[in-house]
Amino acid sequence: MLTYSQAFILGLIQGLTELFPISSLGHSVLIPALLQWQLDEHAQFFVVFLVATHLATALVLLAFFWKDWMKVIHGFFKLAEGLIVRRKLETHDTYARLSWLLILATVPAGLLGLIFQKKIEGLFAVPKLVAIVLILNGLMLYGVELIKKSRMRFANLRNPGDAAIVKISGFAAFGAGTMQALALIPGFSRTGASLTGGLLAGLDHESSARFSFLLATPIIFAAAILKLPVLLHADFPILPILFGALVSAIAAFFTLKFLVQYFKTNTLVPFAWYCIIVGSLSFVILVS
Repeated sequence: MLTYSQAFILGLIQGLTELFPISSLGHSVLIPALLQWQLDEHAQFFVVFLVATHLATALVLLAFFWKDWMKVIHGFFKLAEGLIVRRKLETHDTYARLSWLLILATVPAGLLGLIFQKKIEGLFAVPKLVAIVLILNGLMLYGVELIKKSRMRFANLRNPGDAAIVKISGFAAFGAGTMQALALIPGFSRTGASLTGGLLAGLDHESSARFSFLLATPIIFAAAILKLPVLLHADFPILPILFGALVSAIAAFFTLKFLVQYFKTNTLVPFAWYCIIVGSLSFVILVS
């Protein structure tokens, strides 16, 4: 089933890679295959383990951005009040508009996840395919950097953060959320996809990363709500799963602190090369 050492390694990998744009799900599929662990990656308990570690990451995100989420929730109620009382969307307020953009960006990934969840879970058992997708993830990251550089879309560089995010259109936010749905395929990174969408919308790296981290919370919580009740099943190794989730939460906290600073001055290029190299090496090893 799942040992504590395996839970520790997988939880650590999840916490370190979920917020990096290098696909935590892809690594969680590749590592057991490369280490030749006798784990049934198609089994329901493995999916539940991944969801539990994702939930731990979501809780870290919620705690880290707690004050921001309070502002977003307050903005949502202002939005609802404007729609109900005044019969119009209250989108001139910064956090009312931010709540609206987060809703628009969450819808496509949520719907696609519900529709294709069962079919995509079958990909967990195909590590070679995951290695190929990881290469594609790297090419996506490198490609968006080339596009951004050629277009020189730096309109928000002098004013990063929420003030920059709320300047993007609802269509751009919806597009970023649609990009995020790529992460339903193991090997594509949710963070990488949403960062790509934000950069294509004209955001700088810091603002795009912030939008991506805020956007992650409702999506991950929604996935956890659907899967975590199954933990009550007696056949699941509940304690190793909880242990792995704790390790994931600790790793995610330090990863988040690093990335918030990193994206103030750096790009996606190192992560792109990482995905291309690791995906290529993994594929060669798995087919040999």
